[in-house]
Amino acid sequence: RAADRAWVSINAESRSKDPKEAQRLNTEAMTAVVAKLKGMSLGADAIRTTSFELQPEFDYTDGRQRLRGYVARNSIEVRVDDVTRVGEVLTAAVTSGATRVGGLRFDLQDRQAAEREALQMAVRSARARAEAVAAGADVKIDRIIRIEDHRADTPEPPRPMTMRMGAQESMAADVPVTPGNLT
Repeated sequence: RAADRAWVSINAESRSKDPKEAQRLNTEAMTAVVAKLKGMSLGADAIRTTSFELQPEFDYTDGRQRLRGYVARNSIEVRVDDVTRVGEVLTAAVTSGATRVGGLRFDLQDRQAAEREALQMAVRSARARAEAVAAGADVKIDRIIRIEDHRADTPEPPRPMTMRMGAQESMAADVPVTPGNLT
């Protein structure tokens, strides 16, 4: 099936000698990113914060640790229900202040229906294989004794696609994205 939903991780990272300043700069950057994304009509629940960090950074010289400053990182995940807009979302994020875009993964909006269809196909295939084996032994299958479904309830792992941008102007056009099919 063709993927019809995408998830994108977007990060803003800011540095300063002062932790409050690093946080302030980061808040400004991520506020601009979120405002831009909200203006794209992606859906009221399409954007969620996944992490926020404020931590010191150190330089090490001659075995001695010296505080360089602080780094603030804020990460959001954006659900894109129209995969033709993924490139537009990536471009909007970077041009509005994101410093890292990654974790691009594709999915299906109606995953349960696709899984039920796949299960039906798998059982039909298994039955056909069993009948072929039985025919080779000149026997017929009378009934099915047992069917087991070993399923993991975790979504497909992300297919990473990471972009680090130094200059926001580097992205003149939307990023080309091809979602492909999910099996």
